[in-house]
Amino acid sequence: MPTRSPGHDSREPLAPTAPAGAGVRIDLWLWAARFHRTRSLAKQAVETGKVEVDGARPKPSRMLRGGEALRIERAGELYEVAVLALSDVRGPASAAQRLYAETDASKARRAELRAQRAAERNGYQPPEGRPDKRARRLIRALGDIDAT
Repeated sequence: MPTRSPGHDSREPLAPTAPAGAGVRIDLWLWAARFHRTRSLAKQAVETGKVEVDGARPKPSRMLRGGEALRIERAGELYEVAVLALSDVRGPASAAQRLYAETDASKARRAELRAQRAAERNGYQPPEGRPDKRARRLIRALGDIDAT
């Protein structure tokens, strides 16, 4: 665990803490890179096949090394990243973003899907108020049609 000197600014991000030759558990790295909020969620994602390392499905205890390619599915979005640095400490988001590089194709695909979801939401107009007595009767009548 890195130590801070007495004059160290707490806002300055920590350097990666894993030794250069050694690896870091994949669930620990996913947590440190802020892909998941807790280590147990990261472990569950690896166990359920939402994470691939170089096209293979790993175990949560697999040691991750720099330069490997990851495919991470999170909240319906697919991230394709290359591991740049290893860390077993969860730091600020700016430090976490330096641990990986997302491919341009992955960024473009996620932006396209985000725009598509926004376009789908644009057609929906929520009602301005509660339905009145007549509208409630119509809603109830339509519900009866579906039941038969």
